[in-house]
Amino acid sequence: MNRLSFLAVILSSLAFSCGHNPEPQVFFAGGFTSGDEPAMALFELDSKGDATLLKQIEAGPSPAYFTFSKDHNLIYAMNEVNDFKGSQGGGITTLAYDPLTSATELRGEISIPFGGACHISLSADSGSLFVASYGSGSVAVVKLDEKGIPAKVTDTILYVTEPPVVSHPHMISHDPEGKFVYLTDLGLNRLVVFSFDPVNGRLSQVENGVIPLAPGSGPRHFTFTKEGTSLYVINEIGSSVMHFSVGENGIPVFRQTISTLSDEYNGKNSCAEIVLDKNEKFLYGSNRGENTIVVFSVGEDGHLTLAGRSTCGGDWPRNFVIDPSGKFLLSGNQRSDNISVFRINQANGLPEGPVSSIGMKAPACIEFWNK
Repeated sequence: MNRLSFLAVILSSLAFSCGHNPEPQVFFAGGFTSGDEPAMALFELDSKGDATLLKQIEAGPSPAYFTFSKDHNLIYAMNEVNDFKGSQGGGITTLAYDPLTSATELRGEISIPFGGACHISLSADSGSLFVASYGSGSVAVVKLDEKGIPAKVTDTILYVTEPPVVSHPHMISHDPEGKFVYLTDLGLNRLVVFSFDPVNGRLSQVENGVIPLAPGSGPRHFTFTKEGTSLYVINEIGSSVMHFSVGENGIPVFRQTISTLSDEYNGKNSCAEIVLDKNEKFLYGSNRGENTIVVFSVGEDGHLTLAGRSTCGGDWPRNFVIDPSGKFLLSGNQRSDNISVFRINQANGLPEGPVSSIGMKAPACIEFWNK
């Protein structure tokens, strides 16, 4: 091949690459059921930000939160109920997913003690699931078998409290290095830090592992920086975000509180989700009531400053997620029964749009498969 022919091939390849649209991304969404209708769905998101429903999925009653296995192509759908398959308690419905055909198949169902489960996450060793149960004030550990199927409950902690001060665990998950497990307790305004024994599947509260927060905070969800040195907590009741530094002992040290609301808003509000972008330049939170997505700039020391806010594209943004490319933010708006798609301004981090919206009944959790 001469030089001119070789150059022509290179230019042709570059032209194809520049004009070629990336493969669509797929994401799952789960919500609440009022009858026998499926409450989980699989969607496709194209490079323009248009979402398309691929199929509805039966994942048990009210699969309002879910997570994925690391190695087995499994979906662990947490059923936010108080009675599961005739047993008092919440539940986990496990589905196998085939990315090539989009087929799903039921692989397991297990009851979780006490009921009112609201959050589920995978342990750092991928051998167990952690469950936080808001309604009953409890947490649980579920051991997985060699195929990744939930096999048995190995630990439960029931926080006994007296009204009107009642424990409401809302999220439980490990830090980036897998050294510690963290719990937000909305009812008791505290963070709890555990060590975890993966062999026996048991949690143990570490020394000085209860971190009281200001009364009326109501901590809901949290996220870490990749290095695990900064922890951000969004407060449902207090409509604020807290920044903590985290040392080798795993104990969060308070650094900052910043409001999620605009000065002009005087109505009721409940914060919900918190997400840190993959470059750790911007932190996002959702306001249910003000119905906005608030954006903070993240300083080198982890300090937050307000960058701006945008509409959520609906009513009651219970959950939102940033797609793996970092270009789009998807807001699941529970009360308006829709998922709104925004294009993220890469310069200032603000969601712009929405560029599209797709209907879904009471969306409560959104996750991309190929994240």
